[in-house]
Amino acid sequence: MQTIKLYTAIVCSFCLATNSRAQTISLDTVLMKIKTNNPQLKMYDADILSMNAAAKGAKSWMPPQVSTGFFMTPYNSEMWKTNSANPGMGSYMLGFTQMIPNQSKLKADFNYMNAMSSVEAENKNYTINQLYALAKTNYNQWIIIDKKINVLKENLALIDYMVKSMEIRYEYNMDKLPSYYKAKSQYRSFQNMIVMLENDRSQKKIMLNTLMAVDKGSVFEIDTNYNLLDIKSFQYDTSILAKNRSDLHAIENTINLNNLKIEVEKKQYLPEFGVRYDHMFAFGNRPQLFNLMGMVTIPMPWSTKMNTATIESYKIKNESLKFQKEMTLNEATGMLESMKVEFENAKRQLDNTNNYIIPSLKNNYSTALIAWQNNTGDLFIVLDAVEALNMAQNDALDKLQMLLTIQVEIEKQLEIK
Repeated sequence: MQTIKLYTAIVCSFCLATNSRAQTISLDTVLMKIKTNNPQLKMYDADILSMNAAAKGAKSWMPPQVSTGFFMTPYNSEMWKTNSANPGMGSYMLGFTQMIPNQSKLKADFNYMNAMSSVEAENKNYTINQLYALAKTNYNQWIIIDKKINVLKENLALIDYMVKSMEIRYEYNMDKLPSYYKAKSQYRSFQNMIVMLENDRSQKKIMLNTLMAVDKGSVFEIDTNYNLLDIKSFQYDTSILAKNRSDLHAIENTINLNNLKIEVEKKQYLPEFGVRYDHMFAFGNRPQLFNLMGMVTIPMPWSTKMNTATIESYKIKNESLKFQKEMTLNEATGMLESMKVEFENAKRQLDNTNNYIIPSLKNNYSTALIAWQNNTGDLFIVLDAVEALNMAQNDALDKLQMLLTIQVEIEKQLEIK
């Protein structure tokens, strides 16, 4: 009795483990895991935190300088002492110097360093968009692969039926042997196609596991439902692209960052102040002395040449970035218009294939099969009809994959999550 219970528990646990391994994961779940787990995105997070941490020290002062040593002291140590002819000479000095930074400089440095992470944040969003597009593409390809496998299995069942029928018919001299061998060959050919597609499906699974940063051997299924969006409803003028795309935001933030860097360089033209205090412990009967001095740095034309050149350099960089933004918008709008036309044409072809070509080929197969069963037709015609039907069904799925690929590319260009 205990053995039976143990066996039952093992079987149940195995079934549960099998079900857990074969869980169905939606596309949204895949995208969520990519955003949470992908190490490339974590790298961006670490860089952003690093930049924000560095910005906290932007308003720090220069360290004070402390000096000590002899001041105006004769080499002859006998002269340090008091005597009837000399009250003593020399002293021992302690000094303190502190430069007081210009507050405008500190503020400019802080604004610049605090804005550095904004560019990296948009670069992260751009990378998320690229990873999402890659995941969607592989997910959609997996959907098409599953549908192709199902089509092949259905057609395989048709050929299997014909092979078994031929074996019976051949015993009664009702069919020809060449037809039988052709059917067997076509059967094996379809099996090879299934093996090839199953390999492709395994590759898509590994790619998705890699993007999600989970065990590459993790077993799961996908939701084979899909949605073809209404491309005509998409708006993609330059203002919408400039608003949505992270790479364009990164360009804008880089321009702003360069402007802040220009402000930093301009603040170098401002003076800085400092204070110095020295105390002298005089030898002999000399009085105690001190120095209290104020200091100021005076930027001169020969000392600010580097700052002037840097300002000019960043202004030119900003001009280049503006042209880069204009180029990106121009390329994106052209690409989107081209993909829209391609999508609409592929959609019409898919509709024609599904609504007219495939039904006609199914009728062709049915007619040829009935004629063969009634000994009024040839099996070669039936096999050709099955092959033509299989090719048309695969062609329809190829067009569907093209539509899904174009749709993903449009979503990537518009940065639709």
